[in-house]
Amino acid sequence: MSVVDTINGLTRPSAGRRTTATRDPFAPRGVAKVLTHLIAAVCALVTMFPLYAMVILSLRRPGAVEFPASLVPWDLSVESFGLIFATPEVWRWMANTLVYALVSVVLILLISAMAGYAFAKRRFRGREVMFWSLVSMLMVPYQVTLIPLFILVARSGGVDTYWGLILPGLANVQAVFLMRQFIMGIPDDLIEAARIDGCGDWRIFARIVLPLCRPILATLGIFVFLWHWNDFLWPLLVGQDPAMRTLTTGIASLQAEQIPLSQVFAGSVVAFVPIFLAYLVGQRYITDNAVAVGIKG
Repeated sequence: MSVVDTINGLTRPSAGRRTTATRDPFAPRGVAKVLTHLIAAVCALVTMFPLYAMVILSLRRPGAVEFPASLVPWDLSVESFGLIFATPEVWRWMANTLVYALVSVVLILLISAMAGYAFAKRRFRGREVMFWSLVSMLMVPYQVTLIPLFILVARSGGVDTYWGLILPGLANVQAVFLMRQFIMGIPDDLIEAARIDGCGDWRIFARIVLPLCRPILATLGIFVFLWHWNDFLWPLLVGQDPAMRTLTTGIASLQAEQIPLSQVFAGSVVAFVPIFLAYLVGQRYITDNAVAVGIKG
């Protein structure tokens, strides 16, 4: 057999096996696949439209935004961003938001990890009752507890203070639940071996449990950062002094001050960029651990 015959034999489609070139694009599976991609593309466009509108309107010249506004990308300018960054209050709001988000992330991760370890690995009377009573609080709408919580904080002198902003959100039931589910997957034998070697609970928690929890801590950290960076209602109630506003409440106050709408949209873009970067950095942890915890749970 010649070399040409051999090559033809390798490239010729064998009987009973369909190649890509012979697939019928109008077969039912092909049509379903095209329809699926089409629907996904439409959903993606609908989801991305508010973001596109926000960016386009932020790039209009101050005073050029009138409703109904044109969303055609023409005559764009970054002048509104320059005006936003020239506003001293914006830097103060950004610092407040960073303090609020970062301190909340550190404390919530620490508290939820300790609570998750206790509920997952410690044996004490009433553990299950306490845990499921805690989880049942997830069914209580946040708005129901908002007013009593504000009265409590206000009478304790927490209005216009960082502790009044941060402290009430530290009891995060969702974080405790996720940490407990993840820590339950750590083998008991590993903890018992450390206990036999003379380690106490604090040492086991710090030296064994916490290092093994890095993936779920990274996921929770990103989620908590997003929640607090975007939080609006609680900072609006507690931060009544303009100097204690966060970015979300500060940008909302700009709209009330009758400044050009392009500046308001520019401020929204400035507030959006950090959480978008945080999501890009941690999206792999979010996806992997959400699936893992869901399967274990």
